[in-house]
Amino acid sequence: MGYAQLVIGPAGSGKSTYCSSLYQHCETIGRRIHIVNLDPAAESFDYPVAMDIRELISLEDVMEELKLGPNGGLIYCMEHLEENLDDWLSEELNNYLDDDYLVFDCPGQIELFSHVPVLRNFVDHLKRNNFSVCGVYLLDSQFMTDVTKFISGCMASLSAMVQLELPHVNILSKMDLVTNKRDIEDYLNPEPRVLLSELNQRMAPQFEKLNKSLIELVDEYSMVSFLPLDLRKESSIQYVLSQIDNCIQYGEDADVKVKDFDPEDD
Repeated sequence: MGYAQLVIGPAGSGKSTYCSSLYQHCETIGRRIHIVNLDPAAESFDYPVAMDIRELISLEDVMEELKLGPNGGLIYCMEHLEENLDDWLSEELNNYLDDDYLVFDCPGQIELFSHVPVLRNFVDHLKRNNFSVCGVYLLDSQFMTDVTKFISGCMASLSAMVQLELPHVNILSKMDLVTNKRDIEDYLNPEPRVLLSELNQRMAPQFEKLNKSLIELVDEYSMVSFLPLDLRKESSIQYVLSQIDNCIQYGEDADVKVKDFDPEDD
């Protein structure tokens, strides 16, 4: 069985930086992973690219030939990828062993993982090729400045969870850039009554029932929670990686290696 992370999240949330730091961390601890670029608009990388969608199609070529804008061109590229799953992707996956670990660096257009079925079909193809996949949703921690943005982030993450139907780990990225970490901690372990009170204060009275339902969804069903990620700390990267590994059961079916030794003579 192969293993894979599908790294998603809004544009600018730090997905490529996460992939680069994860690669460097795994290289340091002697663990092998392969980073795959799924962004047809990408220009440069801070990590070795194992597979690259630009070998199949690039956004620049699509925009030039079809006269599409950036968003329309990117959707076209991803739909072209979907049409070539059995050809291009399957051929590329054949280059990897059963226990290889792939990390897919995805584009940041939110519609790709909220309602357009491209990534869902991509995930299903990975599963058919015997990959255990985890969705890794990144959200910029600097976005979490008030309760309304926290709820928006939760709903966007929940939308991706429902669309992809994957084991899911949500990450608050760029924690190293946060000046007042106490404000963020309120959203890592949210108190539902406090959140509801703040939400009601910020919104009109007619939204109180909706606010209550949203808070109950976040709290009672434990559907959405976030892990903080500080890329300056190896321990933070390792903790996040261990949570993802646990979701996809990485290493649980590995054979136990027993080292032969000769007992010392008395």
